[in-house]
Amino acid sequence: MASEDTGQSPIGPSPLNGRAELVASALHLLHGRTRAVGRTILGLAGPPGAGKSTLARYLVDEINRREGAETAAYLPLDGFHLSNAQLERLGLRDRKGSPPTFDAGGYVALLRRVLAERFRDIYAPDFDRTLDEPVAARHVIRPHTRLVVTEGNYLANADAPWSEVRMLLSELWYVDAADHVRDTRLMRRHTENGRAPEAARHWIVSNDHPNGECVKVGREACTRIIGHWDLPTASDRGSVL
Repeated sequence: MASEDTGQSPIGPSPLNGRAELVASALHLLHGRTRAVGRTILGLAGPPGAGKSTLARYLVDEINRREGAETAAYLPLDGFHLSNAQLERLGLRDRKGSPPTFDAGGYVALLRRVLAERFRDIYAPDFDRTLDEPVAARHVIRPHTRLVVTEGNYLANADAPWSEVRMLLSELWYVDAADHVRDTRLMRRHTENGRAPEAARHWIVSNDHPNGECVKVGREACTRIIGHWDLPTASDRGSVL
């Protein structure tokens, strides 16, 4: 594994830590931006296993609890995974989760719709870990939704068309976690979804790890660094990660 990252940086993006501070920052973004532009998108980038989806769902749930149902909505990049059939066609099945295994253009197009279309429901796909496939229209952004939280590995990627993502986000936060913490989470994720321990370890080393190193390159391009925060437990919400 690569050397451990502390989640702190003396220069560049400022750090955020703790649930209360994270929610307050998201609410400030909601109230500070949406008065002028109608709807805003908060992005969360970070390597596999950092806790992006957990944080995104937590922020959406907390904002909706405080501000009213469907004020915030969730839009995961993972819904734009290419299907396994397309990965087989492209010879990329063993690199699933790397930049070329996503429909990046489709993701950018949906972000543009989120900002431009305010008077109809906009549906967003998701990724089903049990099926190991994307599924259509699992999430919805309603006309009265004012904050959309989107998350994924490559939101800070500088290569086209990923580079267009940053221009559509009001802020982009980097969700950090030490490599050994991510490794533990990824091992649990893969074994709980049916991989044998040996196969899970091989997938982490050959795929998740190089993907994570690619993601880390964009860390300093983000607005904030999410360092050490307590992930919600299973009793707080359905599941972690």
